[in-house]
Amino acid sequence: MKLVMVTAVQEFQKDVLKLFKKANIESFSSSDIDGYKSVSSVLMTSNWFSSLKGGTESSLFFSFTDEENIDSLFDLIKVFNENLETNNPVRAIVLPIEKYI
Repeated sequence: MKLVMVTAVQEFQKDVLKLFKKANIESFSSSDIDGYKSVSSVLMTSNWFSSLKGGTESSLFFSFTDEENIDSLFDLIKVFNENLETNNPVRAIVLPIEKYI
């Protein structure tokens, strides 16, 4: 069993849910998050209100699942990202689980 975590901009939330279903990951959790990218200091200083700028509305999905489901999910995400017209790819990571109850 492993933990898979996926982040995506809010616009891709329904797409990620479809990817999870296609990968046979039916049990998962999600949370709304704000995503941020580092901006060069030159751009930050040119904006008086730069500290007030919020992040991009994003979603975090995570699931404890089997490795074969994760492999399938990663293949699906790779294809999804290859067809994007934006600079906001879906990101995913896997963490091994040493113990669980």
